[in-house]
Amino acid sequence: MIFGLLGLVAAAAFTGAALYVNVVEQPARLALSEASALAQFRPADRRGFAMQAVLVVAGFVCGAAAFLTQGDWHFLAGGVLMLANWPYTFIGIAPTEQRLMAARADDPDCRRLLSNWGQLHMVRTGLGVLATFIFFQAVLD
Repeated sequence: MIFGLLGLVAAAAFTGAALYVNVVEQPARLALSEASALAQFRPADRRGFAMQAVLVVAGFVCGAAAFLTQGDWHFLAGGVLMLANWPYTFIGIAPTEQRLMAARADDPDCRRLLSNWGQLHMVRTGLGVLATFIFFQAVLD
């Protein structure tokens, strides 16, 4: 049962962090000038990636371990949803992130790229919400 609870904690922490980015950080970033928004985005993105990557791996490993020890496929499903953030990040978000890392404040696409990044990040939040819900249901059973 401990692995399932740890998977739930990792998924909930990931979801909370992702939701914070979408509800608080991204709107505040978009209220800044392009130069300030880029200056804020670059270090925040690196730090956020490092933190959320650890939570994704922890959620998957704990979900897989809970599945192996308890046999409940819900734990594996929650872990796989957490792990789905990796390919989505590299395929769906990384191209926009790379353009933002190379962008200049006077780039006419800068504001659009920042806005698109926030919309793309909402998918990560959604994956976290689904994983948290599934882990929670599995823990309750």
